Amino acid sequence: MAENSAVANAAAADPRPAGVEAATGVATAPAAEMDGNGPAGTPGGGRRARFGWHGLGRARRIAALVLIGLAALVSLLCVLLVVSAWLEDASINARTGRATAEVVSVAFNRTVVRFDTPDGAVRIPPDGVLYPEGLEQGQLVRVEYDTNNPDLVRVAGRGAYLTYLPAGSTLLGVWAVVLPGLWWLRRPSRAS
Repeated sequence: MAENSAVANAAAADPRPAGVEAATGVATAPAAEMDGNGPAGTPGGGRRARFGWHGLGRARRIAALVLIGLAALVSLLCVLLVVSAWLEDASINARTGRATAEVVSVAFNRTVVRFDTPDGAVRIPPDGVLYPEGLEQGQLVRVEYDTNNPDLVRVAGRGAYLTYLPAGSTLLGVWAVVLPGLWWLRRPSRAS
């Protein structure tokens, strides 16, 4: 009984507010309010430990970072594809030359065409023609090219808008796999 009254007297004489530790002056909270990262309701506390990345194991965090990194890289490449197509089209539109070209070869990575420019030169662009869908070897096709750079050539009537579908479907496909993967990595493990 004497001990209880001594503790009560010490608490009454202590000028610090309740919940502040005597030795360090640091605020404390009852164990029920703590979540491992700080008191509930403070930055870093509350729901963060249950639903955030801090409670995950190292392997899951690394897997999540790899997934996010790969998705970000593919997203960047898709955006760069669309931007570069628009820049190439702008260059062709600024200085347009027109010709009839023969399709020399069709491969997975490029379609090569041959055409004559007004100066009498025969051009075979090493990178092939832009937007070659549906072309066949030996076919004659109208092309538009940049007169300052005749190696930059596209099929007439086609443009950068044709990159929207492949780039957009790639983005949707990648994020449709990554987002559920991240959700799966964040779920609580059965061991805990």
